[in-house]
Amino acid sequence: MKTIGKLAKALDLSVETIRFYERENLIKQPQKPLSGYRLYDDSIANQLQFICRAKALGFTLKEIASLMSMDGNCSKVESLGLQKLKIIQSKISDLKRLEKVIKEMTNSCKTNDDQSHCPIIASLK
Repeated sequence: MKTIGKLAKALDLSVETIRFYERENLIKQPQKPLSGYRLYDDSIANQLQFICRAKALGFTLKEIASLMSMDGNCSKVESLGLQKLKIIQSKISDLKRLEKVIKEMTNSCKTNDDQSHCPIIASLK
C-alpha cells in the first residue's frame, strides 16, 4: 500500500496523471480514511502499469478503457488490436508517401542553380 506520491514516483508518473486517470474512471480512487492519506494497493499499481504500456503501444485512453473491460474476452481484444494495427499501417503508408515527397522536394533544391528561387517554397505557394 502506497500513498499517491509514492505510487507516482514508483511508476514514474505524476500525481496529476494518476488523478486524471481517476477522473476518467480508468482507476478507482481509494477511500480516504478518517485520519491520513488514501492508500493505493498493488491492483491499482498494476492497472496504472497496464495503462502506461497500452499508451506506449499507441492506444487511446478510450481504447484502453475498452481493453480493461475486455479482460478474459480474447476475441474482442484481438478485434480491437487488429483495428489498431490497420490504423498504424495506414499511418506508416502515409508517412512513406510524405517521405518520398519531401525527398523529391529537397533533391530539387540540390539541383537548383537559381539561389533567388527555392523550388520548395514555390511548390508550397
